[in-house]
Amino acid sequence: MGDIFERLIQNYGPIGQHRERAHGYFAFPKLEGPIGSRMQFRGKEKIVWSLNNYLGLANHPEVRRADAEASTEWGLAYPMGARMMSGNSQLHEQLERELADFEQKEDAILFNFGYQGIMSLIDVLCNRHDVIVYDAESHACIIDGLRLHPGQRFVFKHNDVDDCAKQLARGQALIDRQGRGGILLITEGVFGMAGDQGKLKEIAALRPRFNFRLLVDDAHGFGTLGQTGAGAGEAQGVQDEIDLYFSTFAKSMASIGAFVAGPKKILDYVRYNIRSQIFAKALPMPLVVGNLKRLELLRTQPQLKQRLWDVAIKLQKGLKAKGFDIGKTDSVVTPIYMKGGVEEATAMVMDLREHYHIFCSIVVYPVIPKGHIIYRLIPTAVHTDEEIRLTLEAFDDTKRKLDAGAYQVEAIPEMAGH
Repeated sequence: MGDIFERLIQNYGPIGQHRERAHGYFAFPKLEGPIGSRMQFRGKEKIVWSLNNYLGLANHPEVRRADAEASTEWGLAYPMGARMMSGNSQLHEQLERELADFEQKEDAILFNFGYQGIMSLIDVLCNRHDVIVYDAESHACIIDGLRLHPGQRFVFKHNDVDDCAKQLARGQALIDRQGRGGILLITEGVFGMAGDQGKLKEIAALRPRFNFRLLVDDAHGFGTLGQTGAGAGEAQGVQDEIDLYFSTFAKSMASIGAFVAGPKKILDYVRYNIRSQIFAKALPMPLVVGNLKRLELLRTQPQLKQRLWDVAIKLQKGLKAKGFDIGKTDSVVTPIYMKGGVEEATAMVMDLREHYHIFCSIVVYPVIPKGHIIYRLIPTAVHTDEEIRLTLEAFDDTKRKLDAGAYQVEAIPEMAGH
């Protein structure tokens, strides 16, 4: 008989196989010092474009004060237990009411984490007779939620509304044959890798032809899109067409937790049936109080979102002017698409970090096809024009080196793991 541990040791996975060289540098790097546009990496200051601190709230003085005061007043243990049993509070319910109002929905429910929240939401909404139709580039948390689904699921090509309609038709035909079940359509407000918004308006326009409910994961749109920051639905004028609006606090709010907003009768069902919240301790009070403060700043300080977009537009325009391909992004997420192998990519990353002091995330095979490199830059409201200028110059230089073949050498293994 085989041994589970032996199997794991024999195959660490597509990313894990590079762990010995990558750990501590390309994977699991340690950024130190106060959170901001500049942080310490391996003892040297870097301009950081890898943090989802969109509105700069992570180190905002009012947020820091609210977090500290709440921790002193409540401690991290309060409230004790799951909310259904002994872990509910007035402040948890206040945050839910304010989120519902902000998203123009009847009700909202808090979750402890975004990843766990969307997975368990999919699980509680659908039974084996239901069909799920979803975008091919949905985030891993959605894909893992789909793995919990005992019924059929149909995927449509990314942001392809015609293919979406085709998959809805397949789902409707199956339900007609079964004589029971419904369709849940899942997409994202902003796709976090490419930065393009989901085609919510066009998908909503399919409603007269198909009977489905729409769940939107708007992790990157919440706080960054729309006149008030309510997200991609508001930006596209279809917020009322979104049946269930989901987002996390980990991006614009620079915190922990998540929520779903929607019809009260549906969320009442979710509250009393969602296993991951019924059997889990409530979100600690300092996080609830801190998130109330963050939501207040999101509502009352529109200049934060304005500055974020000012940074994003300057960065994106600058990259385009220098001939870089940033794809179809229509959000602040800024991908840079290049050609090259894994070794070239790692050498280029090291050059950017060590000689230009630019820290950004990179995506290579097996996440994307071989021969391609994606740098993902995350603008924030606290980046400066000077940091944008230095970053554009660094990418200009390193792109010339990449095109000239200067990075066609093995990355230096001793740079990692120390």
